[in-house]
Amino acid sequence: MPLRNEHANATRRIHLAWAILIITTLSSWWLAEDPAALRLGLVSTGIVLALSALKGVVIALDFMELLQAPRLWRRAVLGWLATVLLIIFLTRFIS
Repeated sequence: MPLRNEHANATRRIHLAWAILIITTLSSWWLAEDPAALRLGLVSTGIVLALSALKGVVIALDFMELLQAPRLWRRAVLGWLATVLLIIFLTRFIS
């Protein structure tokens, strides 16, 4: 019986991750394409990058299975993600 519960939990987790990825992708696309959202400028960029960060965390923790990895690997990958997104945001802000 415990294996069945673990399988059900894993299936639910994958479906939740998939739903989050789909919703964040559609939201990012809408913000990038909607003329009204384009007027938000830097705020819109920040929201899209925050959604990208959420997608990156979901992919890293769930699909790359960093939840079971050593803490150093988890911190390194998530730190790299944060650094890249910060650089992108700063280049958008500066230019």
